[in-house]
Amino acid sequence: MLDIRKVRENPEAVAAALNKKYFEFDVSLFKSLDSSRKEADVRAQNLQAEKKKASKQIGQFIAQGLSVDDAKAKIAEVLSDIDSQLKSAVDEAKSIQESIHNLLMATPNIPDESVPEGKDEDENIEIRVWGEPKSYDFETKDHVDLGVNLDGIDFEVAAKLTGSRFAVMKGQVARMHRALIQLMLDTHSQEHDYTETYVPFMVNAESLKGTGQLPKFEEDLFKIPFNDTHYYLIPTAEVPVTNLLRNEIVDAKQLPIKYTCHTPCFRSEAGSYGRDTRGMIRQHQFEKVELVQFVKPQDSAQALEELTSHAEAILKKLELPFRTVKLCGGDLGFSAAMTLDLEVWLPGQEKYREISSCSNFLDYQARRMQARFRNPETGKPELLHTVNGSGLAVGRTLVAVLENYQQADGRIIVPTALKPYMNNLEFIG
Repeated sequence: MLDIRKVRENPEAVAAALNKKYFEFDVSLFKSLDSSRKEADVRAQNLQAEKKKASKQIGQFIAQGLSVDDAKAKIAEVLSDIDSQLKSAVDEAKSIQESIHNLLMATPNIPDESVPEGKDEDENIEIRVWGEPKSYDFETKDHVDLGVNLDGIDFEVAAKLTGSRFAVMKGQVARMHRALIQLMLDTHSQEHDYTETYVPFMVNAESLKGTGQLPKFEEDLFKIPFNDTHYYLIPTAEVPVTNLLRNEIVDAKQLPIKYTCHTPCFRSEAGSYGRDTRGMIRQHQFEKVELVQFVKPQDSAQALEELTSHAEAILKKLELPFRTVKLCGGDLGFSAAMTLDLEVWLPGQEKYREISSCSNFLDYQARRMQARFRNPETGKPELLHTVNGSGLAVGRTLVAVLENYQQADGRIIVPTALKPYMNNLEFIG
């Protein structure tokens, strides 16, 4: 959530900055609500002063000839009238404050000044490329045909079990999928100093509000009624892992705090119908290894570069060609101030496709969650900065391995980095 003090200082500047995300911030509405809130607050303060003054008037009433009992009754009458007005003013102020809160909860983070202008992914900026796409002396297949020919991926059975946009994996393909998860977790925990974490796959609404999925993106979530409440299946491990520090104040000496976590992810993909309906690129259920860092405000820009390099390290180990792009304003996520996407080369599509998004959220999520650290110089709690990214999306990594390591006979070479996790197999198929 944005800092309301900064919004009050210059709502027009906030609106101008959010235009880069193609979001229209209603300045008039904000000013009207804030003005009404101030008026209600002032009215409540004045009534409090009147109440305090009235409670001391018993002597005046007695001096005017009223008995003590009549004077007390008169004061009680006056106080009752003031209390009624005070309650109305306080209730109005609370209601207006809630409206302001809801407005800010539905307002995205301001993009960093370095974020390029642009409306969609076609205007993202390529900042570096690693590896060269291979040349093949045969007609390449995509992961769907490769997986079916290996008897390793079955979309028809998944549709029977559940519906469209699900997959069943079997045999050596399922084993490779598991090996990728192990490679990612081992690399991040042993080489990059992240603490491996296990979290629930369902969360409450407060957790999703904390990271910015609610209230705006409820239609993208799977909601599960439970007794008198409901839970949500997680769209990414970012949600439960980032919320580990919700309403917490950590010692500055603990920073940076770095977590890695493997979970399934569940997304309704609302609004994406007709896109990537073939195969495993865009599914309702997929696996992901997440990277999350909690850092001091002055360290978050460097933390984003570091975390991005950790995600890139997996692609380098697997020797998969990829590029790193900086997202333009129109492609930037709701809560992110800056995002670097990793896009892996897929021979089956002959294009780069996103495999990781690494984002700096500054204090936007921390303010929603009240995730703080105690500044040793002042002794006061301050908001943390949060940084996260996929390290990597497992299904898309599997797709990339199948397509980039395919052979003319349909077999798949096992990448060197995966061999220790697959009993030193040379090929699958």
